[in-house]
Amino acid sequence: MTHEAAGVPTSRNDDDLQDEARLDAGREAEAGGQERPEARLARAVRAAEQALIEFEIAVETFRVEVENFSRLHHQRLGPMYARLDELDAQIAEARAARTGDPEDLRRAEEARAVVMPMPGVDELFHDWMDSDGLSPEAAAMLTDQPVRPPKRVRPTEEARKLYRDLARRAHPDLAQDEAERARRDEFIARVNAAYGRGDEALLKELAEEWSAGPVAPQPELSETDELYARLNWLTQRKELLTEVAQDLEESAIGAMLRMAPDDPDHLLEEIAEQLLGEVSQREAELAALVQ
Repeated sequence: MTHEAAGVPTSRNDDDLQDEARLDAGREAEAGGQERPEARLARAVRAAEQALIEFEIAVETFRVEVENFSRLHHQRLGPMYARLDELDAQIAEARAARTGDPEDLRRAEEARAVVMPMPGVDELFHDWMDSDGLSPEAAAMLTDQPVRPPKRVRPTEEARKLYRDLARRAHPDLAQDEAERARRDEFIARVNAAYGRGDEALLKELAEEWSAGPVAPQPELSETDELYARLNWLTQRKELLTEVAQDLEESAIGAMLRMAPDDPDHLLEEIAEQLLGEVSQREAELAALVQ
């Protein structure tokens, strides 16, 4: 399974970023340019930075879709799954009461145990925790803020455009010092949260805020060792992102999203219709057994 099929661009070999930088510098030399080698390498580093940022944007947009799909899947379809489990238990119990067969009795006990399992950690926390710590719903309750769950699996095209533009302009990897990186980290965290909810209005406000904010100086790097150190960091960052993208693709929700890459929101409706049909079948089966 490639990253492209899941909405994440295919990553290249570990040495690609450094190779591209060397090739770009070599092309300039072959063209007879008179620039200092460090200047050509600096330009290649900036190109590698932009390539990495595009990859990060693709990974982040897919991560949002995976998390939104998971949350909406639970909200919309959880009650249907619970209803099916209850009907399965009732059917098994009705069949066991009719036959008295030990095997049917065992199956009835197993079906009822699915409906009323021993509480585990997830059940005890009642969905207060997710992969990033407190869920948005729990955080909203603790801070007296209104709960704003995602409306769609995939934010609108306008929201996606706003997010991508902000991520390219304000990405922390473009910072030249720790103070600027901290400022960008805090800003991008707000951008990510707004995008996850598909909040176009807030994304527009954030775009205006960034445009009005201070512009960090962009000093030109000149030392070869420093530039190659930057390339090495970019390569390590790409490797980490590749692992994150792979984990997203191989998750259960990621696999479901691959079933409908063009319209993941419609997939939820299709699953809901299928579950409603299964509920109707189970209810008819139970009615026949208890007559």
